[in-house]
Parts: sequence; structure tokens; C-alpha cells
Amino acid sequence: MANEYSRAAEMIAGADGLLVCAGAGMGVDSGLPDFRGNEGFWRAYPPYARLGLEFTDLADPEHFHTDPEFAWGFYGHRLELYRRTEPHRGFTLLREWGERTTGGVRVFTSNVDGQFQRAGFSDVCEAHGSIHHLQCLAGCSGKTWPSDDHAVTVDPDTMRARPPLPECPRCGSTARPNILMFGDGDWIGDRSQEQLNELRAWQRERRALVVVELGAGSAVPTVRRYAEATTATSGALIRINPREPRIPGERGVSIATSALEALDAIDSHLRGQAGGEATPRAAGR
Repeated sequence: MANEYSRAAEMIAGADGLLVCAGAGMGVDSGLPDFRGNEGFWRAYPPYARLGLEFTDLADPEHFHTDPEFAWGFYGHRLELYRRTEPHRGFTLLREWGERTTGGVRVFTSNVDGQFQRAGFSDVCEAHGSIHHLQCLAGCSGKTWPSDDHAVTVDPDTMRARPPLPECPRCGSTARPNILMFGDGDWIGDRSQEQLNELRAWQRERRALVVVELGAGSAVPTVRRYAEATTATSGALIRINPREPRIPGERGVSIATSALEALDAIDSHLRGQAGGEATPRAAGR
């Protein structure tokens, strides 16, 4: 696989901008659960295994209307998990590579965990929203707001949230995460659309864009499709995925391994090509 790492390093070294496209697999090396398939989901959440509930059963906005303590049990647990999780060093490597290009670095992600912002990225397009922002369940306005002032306590045995639940500051109704769920007609996507507009404007200015796609599967193909569409006529795609690495055509590099392993290897090649003068590898956290 050394040839793939070397080719990827050459692409990144010649880029005038780096676009990171990330799916759920990006967070696995930070210790975040992999929701791929019921077995992985149930290993992360044993109470739901006992109840026979799948991820798609829980990521349903209707639960916030019918049983908000049940709904917030799942999302409240995830909110606290993401708040205490430190991004792995691969995030820092990507940011440093991008900052060495003339155009800088941007992120397009389906992840709602806020890990890129925590790792110091300032320009992130969150295609499915963010668990760190809320919206009114009653729809009293089209506004969203940060969840920073809200803490959700969850009973670990029942996975139900204990009152008080997050409330809308305008009307006092229960709030819900500003996340696009399955069959979700009430999601307020204005914030994500603004981020996407800014990203597309930046892309139009690039002449040698390199896309690094990490941990993005085909079950929910939002990230894969964006990465492929971005590099369909120009630019280069580096796809890092241990299960589904294939790239259509011959316009990129496929690397069949985890995000952190690949990023460490590419960084070694970048430092070697620069005669050891590139930014030193970020320390593990």
C-alpha cells in the first residue's frame, strides 16, 4: 500500500486547497461508536439491544412528539459523549496539511458530533446539521440556537432522559436537536445551507483541489456522492475506507484502511518528500 500513500502525499503536496469529506468512520479512532449495522449499534447501546430497537428506530423525529424522554435519552447520551470526546490526531494532520496550501482547508461532513470544530477547523459544512444546535419542536420560529447551556441526564439502564428536557427559549416548548433524521420534514436546514453555499463559493476558486474522503459509506451516501461530484471533472479524490474504498474511474487513490492509520502513513510520506521539514506529526491525545 506504500504506492497509494506516496501518490496521496504527492496529490496533497500539489494542491491549492484541501477539502475533507468525512462520514461516521472518521470518529471511530477517537473512540466514538460505529453505527454500521445493528451489531455495532447494539454493542455501543446494550439497552437498545434488549429492546430490539435499531438506529433507524431511534433516529425518528416523531419520538420527540410522542415520547420526548425516550427521544432525548438517545440524543442526550450522544450529546454528552461528543462533548467529552477528544478528536484523534488525524484531525490535526488534515488541518495542518490544508493550512499549508494557498487556499486552505474546508470540511464537508454528515457527522453531527462537532469533532472538526473541536479540532480547530473554522470552515465546516454540516450536511445533516449538528447535535450542538437545537430547534423548537413546536416550530414557533425558524431559528436555531446552540445547545451549550443545556445538559441532559440519562438513566443508563432505561436510556430515558430525566427532566428537565431542553426547552425553546421563545415559547417554552420542548426543543429537539437540529439534526436531519429519517423521514424528517421539520428539520430547519438554513444553517447547513449557508455553510454549503460558502463551501461551493470557495470550491469555485480552486484550480488544483484535492478531496480527502474518510469513513464515508454507501448506506447513507451523502458524503461519497459529494466527494465524487466535486472531483468528477477536475481535482483528485483520495478515498480512505476499510470496507468500501473503490473509486469510479481512475481519478484518485483508494486506501482500504482506517482513517488514522492512513493519515499517519500519508503524513510520513509528506515529511519524507519535504526532506523532513514538513510540520511535525501532531502528538496523540
